[in-house]
Amino acid sequence: MEPSQEFKIVTLGEGRVGKTSLTLKAARGQFHEDERSTVNANFLQKDINLQGTSVRLHLWDTAGQERFRALAPNYYRGAKGAIVVYDITDRSSFDRVVSWVKELSMQADKDICIVIAGNKCDKEKERQISKAEAMEYARRVGVLHFDTSAKTGLGVEEIFQELAKLVYQAQSQKTQNSGVGGHKSRKGKKIVIQKENQTEKKKDCC
Repeated sequence: MEPSQEFKIVTLGEGRVGKTSLTLKAARGQFHEDERSTVNANFLQKDINLQGTSVRLHLWDTAGQERFRALAPNYYRGAKGAIVVYDITDRSSFDRVVSWVKELSMQADKDICIVIAGNKCDKEKERQISKAEAMEYARRVGVLHFDTSAKTGLGVEEIFQELAKLVYQAQSQKTQNSGVGGHKSRKGKKIVIQKENQTEKKKDCC
């Protein structure tokens, strides 16, 4: 089935949290133990079927190292979805999730859909961030959280499937709004980092 729509998706997070491994597992079903750190960005594609509608995700895997941080906005401008990744065995990578989400709120499209991935769940015994803490943060900012493992495949298909659905629904709604009365609607979805006191509307995942 030919994709009916195509969407740009970016993965963000600190270096060595497994962004490349996550996108590679999703797009090609592959995992390499010695995966090298991304320089600038990698590009992959993944087709997803949403109840009879096929959409294509253009996956931009960005570099997380500090020296490449200034380049990140070049890649996520125009993105309709973002996966913010942290390593459950690395407390500092989780602490930086807040700054990535804030950065998206300031520089990404206002209708971007965000999900958070707690990666490397195959190393559960080395976990530094409890599931409860991660879920509470995701609940506060109004996004979905998934436990993932690029190595075992845990949660990988689910997070991309759910993000594709959120993006598809958001863009369909945007198209409907823009057609009302022949005028383009100015109403858009805002990053919920600005709405921490808003009543939760989404169900927490995983």
